[in-house]
Amino acid sequence: MHTLRFALRAVACFVWVALGLLTIALVYWILGLQFRLWSKKYWSRVLLWICGIKVVIAGEPVSKGPLLIVPNHVSWLDIFVLNYVRATAFIAKSEIRSWAIVGWLAAGADTIFIERGSRHALSAVAKSMAEHLQRDQAVGLFPEGTTSEGFDVLPFYANLFEPARKAKVLVQPVAVKYFHQGQRSAYPAYVGDESLVMNMWRVFGTTGIRVEMVFLPAISTDQEKPLSRADLSKCAREAIRSALGVADHEADLNRL
Repeated sequence: MHTLRFALRAVACFVWVALGLLTIALVYWILGLQFRLWSKKYWSRVLLWICGIKVVIAGEPVSKGPLLIVPNHVSWLDIFVLNYVRATAFIAKSEIRSWAIVGWLAAGADTIFIERGSRHALSAVAKSMAEHLQRDQAVGLFPEGTTSEGFDVLPFYANLFEPARKAKVLVQPVAVKYFHQGQRSAYPAYVGDESLVMNMWRVFGTTGIRVEMVFLPAISTDQEKPLSRADLSKCAREAIRSALGVADHEADLNRL
């Protein structure tokens, strides 16, 4: 049954991704911004349905205006889960652009790529983020820089909070929790040396995966005494850890 379920979902997913690529290649560039955002949201919802992922939303997502969304990072599914609620331009490592299919899809879907190790990478990404925010778009940032099993939050990199701070836009932390068969679980987590194919084998082949997104109160950057990027990063991380049920007795581990 596991093999059959995996095969059916994998084929359906392949077809849906192919249709997405065709849309990007043929008509995406002529569509207006609002329609592109709507299509990204709709496409993500169908993909999650194909994958058998149930989405539960808690809290109040900021639905309009420029916004920096800051979630913890557990799986490759996270991007589509967040797009389920609001179409978002995510920041991703530049290596993804060279991946077959996934890279093409990401590039066409307004992803902001960052070239790690480059002296000019941060300034280029900051400029791109500012352009998206000026168009009243949402930008998504995974400040941990990698995935975890989702029971705690890794230290945050604070640098990419700066464009949102300078633009004085809201920063909304989001706690992402995965469940499997009714229990909090790392089953869908994409961590370590596991390949994407092996993770998909596990996710596509099972049932009962649920992801809960807790949209936490947005943090204002337009204050009389603005928070530093380090303090902004710290506030977001602590809010997510609290929502995940992690007692925060540790010293500040945020990396500048």
